[in-house]
Amino acid sequence: MSIQSKARRDARRRKAAKAAAMPKGPAIEPHADLRDGAGTLLGGIVRRDGEWTLGLGGRIAGTSDSAARVLALLQRARDHYVREGRDVALKVSPALATAVRADVDARGVSFDAFKAALEAELAAGTPAAADGDVVH
Repeated sequence: MSIQSKARRDARRRKAAKAAAMPKGPAIEPHADLRDGAGTLLGGIVRRDGEWTLGLGGRIAGTSDSAARVLALLQRARDHYVREGRDVALKVSPALATAVRADVDARGVSFDAFKAALEAELAAGTPAAADGDVVH
C-alpha cells in the first residue's frame, strides 16, 4: 500500500468522524413549493420546530403558527406570477393541507373567507400579525 493511499484513507476517516460528531440541527420538513415551468424554485413553505416558514425568492419572507396564513401568502405569490404570464405550479403536501383545514376550522371560517380577510388586511397596508406571527 502506498503512503498516499494510507493518507487519503486516514483523511477520509477523520472527515467521517468529524461529521458524525457535528450536532444535528432541527429537522426542516418541506411542505409546499412554487416552481416555474423550468423547475426553478420560486417559493416554498417548510415546518421547523413547530413553526411554518414562508420563503420567496430565496429569502425567508416570514414565519407563523398559522398554516392557513403562509399558504394564502404563497398562493398570492402564485397568482402574481400567473398575472405576469409565467407558467407556475404549486404543490402542497397532505400534512400542510390538513393543517390548513384545522387552522380555518378553528377560526370558524372557510379558507376562501380567510384568504379574502387576509387580502383586505394587506390592502389596508396594516398587516396585523396573528398570534405567533413574525412579519419580515
